[in-house]
Parts: sequence; structure tokens; C-alpha cells
Amino acid sequence: MQRPNAPSENQQFDLLVCGGGIYGAWTAYDAALRGLKVILVEENDWASGTSSASSKLIHGGLRYLETLDFAVVKKSLQERQRLIDAAPYRVWPLRFGVPVNQHSRIGSWRLQVGLTIYDLLAGIFHSQQKHRRFSAGQFLKRFPGLDETGLKCGYTYLDAQTDDARLVLEIIDGAMSAGAICLNYCQASELLEHNGVINGAVLNDEISGQNTTIRTSAVVKTTGQWIFPEKHWCRLSKGVHLVLPKILDNEALLLTARSDGRVFFIIPWYGLTLLGTTDTDFNADINNVTVEQEDIDYLLSEVNIALKTQWTEQDIQGRFAGLRVLQQSTKNSPSEVTREWELKTDRNALFYSIGGKITSARADASQIVDAVCRHLGNNSRCKTANISLPWMPEGNYPQWLEQMTDKAMQSGIDSESAICLVRRHGKHVAEILQTIERDQQWARRITATVPLIVADLMFCLEHEMVFHLEDLLRRRMPLLILYRMTHAELKQFAGYCAEALHWESDRVEEEVQLCADKWLQQ
Repeated sequence: MQRPNAPSENQQFDLLVCGGGIYGAWTAYDAALRGLKVILVEENDWASGTSSASSKLIHGGLRYLETLDFAVVKKSLQERQRLIDAAPYRVWPLRFGVPVNQHSRIGSWRLQVGLTIYDLLAGIFHSQQKHRRFSAGQFLKRFPGLDETGLKCGYTYLDAQTDDARLVLEIIDGAMSAGAICLNYCQASELLEHNGVINGAVLNDEISGQNTTIRTSAVVKTTGQWIFPEKHWCRLSKGVHLVLPKILDNEALLLTARSDGRVFFIIPWYGLTLLGTTDTDFNADINNVTVEQEDIDYLLSEVNIALKTQWTEQDIQGRFAGLRVLQQSTKNSPSEVTREWELKTDRNALFYSIGGKITSARADASQIVDAVCRHLGNNSRCKTANISLPWMPEGNYPQWLEQMTDKAMQSGIDSESAICLVRRHGKHVAEILQTIERDQQWARRITATVPLIVADLMFCLEHEMVFHLEDLLRRRMPLLILYRMTHAELKQFAGYCAEALHWESDRVEEEVQLCADKWLQQ
């Protein structure tokens, strides 16, 4: 996966997509598969906004049943299953436990009704995957870390998990394989018009340093929070997550905050625990979304009510914040606002994607491309609904998974890291294992507490369009949010980049300082 050459002057395209998050990636992939000539540009790195700051879930959204968003839930559940089928290494099932105690806002009977509806909408009501009820004692055996005070019973239900930034990257790769030109660190600085219709754009390419004018018959903006200053069609909500020591194995918890009734999750992630998310209105600088002390206090206070373990700030291994784009609403709380997606058109041939979820982005993108095709007079249909994702290995997947995991462990990779390697790279795992045959030291973990190996890092650096140190350490591998990295480690990683990307010493120092200022000061 290498960055393609920038387009030539006045090169003609059917579609320009601005924004390289999950919606831009699916839109470019869908359009390219339909035979459109597509260019996708992202001003920063792939998934550098909301699409790398989610709860890492592919889910229907159980809590949306409270607001009667049945259509949103059903669509998301259908997409959840579609993604599991299309890429079981990328999206894998994850069961959630929901305790019911004397303070629960929703009692056992209401919860069981909601879970029954959830299973029916997912089409799994008569399968082994449906929700289950447990007595208090049985539930505590599954989740021994829970505080048992006042516990009445508990339920488990099915959803799924992913690595959001890796999902975006894989779809970008698919779009390029289908013929799209995909450029990170490239901005559409100006849209051009003729007789009131968009017909081109000026691209500023940070990597080549060139400004190029292209021609295009349509433009789609999938820029997430950066749409807001341009069009006040949406409402922004901040979500915060903390990374804490391991407390769960293979199941997660959905909990309700005692103070305000909001839902939050405790999720196993890369051998640690992901705690979040908050859901608060955001009206500050969209280019400076940070974790505030009040966010930390809120999450730690609420989780410590639910658990025997009492976490403190010293337990926090990493943290991150992102913005959700919601439809404009008069609702008091962002939690009450629909997660439904919307497509708007401002001027002829200019389309805006508003809101939505990472889970349902594929389905929404198909509607975007449908609208573009109607504008172009093209009758082609969506092809992403029934195909495997680009890194899906060929043949029998369970057999491939067993063989590849065994081979990874025979190469000296520990079992937990082997599972992570498969989930991160799919069919490309074979290439990574070949590098370990040349240097056995590359099978070791980068750091003891995180199941990521040196060979993985080197593969990302050499094959996944890395241009800045943060690209490598935050999105290709989420190391900056998985443990407390030192300044010396940053310099070591920058040294790898210098060798692979031919950085001079001043570039190394600049990249280290940028990462340190943003991530090590916390």
C-alpha cells in the first residue's frame, strides 16, 4: 500500500471526495468499484479525526432503543453482521454484560424487553447468540471485578469490536486497488465553479509541495467536524476515552452512570481496558479537542461506583478525545439526539455527509454514491454489500486462522500478540512472518504490556503510507494511547522512521517534539 502519484494538471475525475475518515473511505471505495474515476484527499492522515477516536465498536446501539430509533438500530445491526461476514479478522463478536442493581435506571423487565427487540432486529432471536439472563451469583462469576452491592441479576448480549483506524486504512487500500487515487496530507483548498456548478478544485499536496488544479463532475465532503464551521447543519458532541489496566478478558460491560443516567462501556482492548465514552456538547476549537480534568473525574467516579477496583489517575495508561457530528437538534442532551445519517446538497454537484456511525458508514456511503451517480446520469449499483474486505484471506477462513496463528507462535510470537497480528493485518500476516524469518528479534513485543510486535511496526512503517511519527504511533499502531511512552522511546521510533523514510536529523527532532508536545505532556 503505497501513496500514488498526485494527479496531473487539469486531470478529469467523476468524483472528488474530501475527507479520509470512514465515510470518505467507503464513498471512494464504493464509487471506484462502480467504475467512476475517483480521487480522495485528506488534509491530515487517514482516520485522524473522529474515525480513530471511537469506542472501537461495531454495534447496533442498544441505548438508541430508548429514543425509539428503531431504523438506526436495525440498519446498524444488519451492517454489523455484514462486516463480520466480510472480514472476521477485522470485526469480531464481543459480548456485553449489563448488570441490574437497586440503582439501575432501567429495571430487569424493561431491559429484557429491550434486549429481545435488539435480538429480533438483528435476526438472532432463535440462535445461540441471543441475549441471556443470569442470577446475581452467576453474573459475578462472569464479571468478578464488579461490585456486588445491590446486584439483582445481569444480562449479556452480542455486539462486535474492531480497530477503527485499521478499518479505515483497509478500505482506503481497497479504494486504491479499485482504481481510486487516495492522497493523505493533501487539501482541496479551493473548489472551482462554472455557471454555478462545481467543476474543479485546487489541490495543495503537502508531500510533493505541489498545487494542482483538477477537473471533477461532483464533490462529496465527508470532513466530519470540519463541516461545522462551513455549514451550521450539525451539532458537535465530545467523546472521551481512557485506557486503563486489564480487568476483563473476552467480554465487555455496558454500565449506566449513577450521576446522570448516561451509558458508558468497559471494553477489553489490546490487552488493556478501554473506558468511555462521555457525550457532551462541544463549542470550542475543533482543531484542539482534548481530554479535560472534568472528563477524567466523571469517568473515574462512575466506573469506581461499579467496580471493586478503585482506579485513580495514576492508573491511566492513555487517553483520547474526539467529536461526533450529530444532526442539528433542540434536544437538551447530545445523548438524546438521533445518530441517523443525512446527505445534504448545497450547490449543484456538491454533497455533504452529516452525522452517522462507523458501523453503518458503508450503507450510508452507498446512498452518497447513488446520489452522485444520479447527478452523473450513471445507473450503476452498489457493489460493497456482498464482497469481502480487501485483506480477507482466500479459502476457508477458520482453517486459515488456525494455521496462521500456529505459524505465528512457531515464529516466536506470544499467543496474545499473534491474535492481534491477525486482526490487524488479515492476509498480510504471511508477509510479516517472512520478515521474522530474517530477523528473529522482530518477533518480540515492542513493550511488555502491549501485544504488538516489532515486525508489525516495521511493516506499517514501510507499507502503510506513514509520513509523520504520529501516523505510525497513533493510527497505524495505537502505541501513544496504550502506554506511557517516554521521550527516549519516541526518539527510538523516530530513528526507525529516519532509516525507512530518509529523514535528516532536524526532521527527526521536529517529529519527536511534535509528538512529545501533543502526547507526552499528559
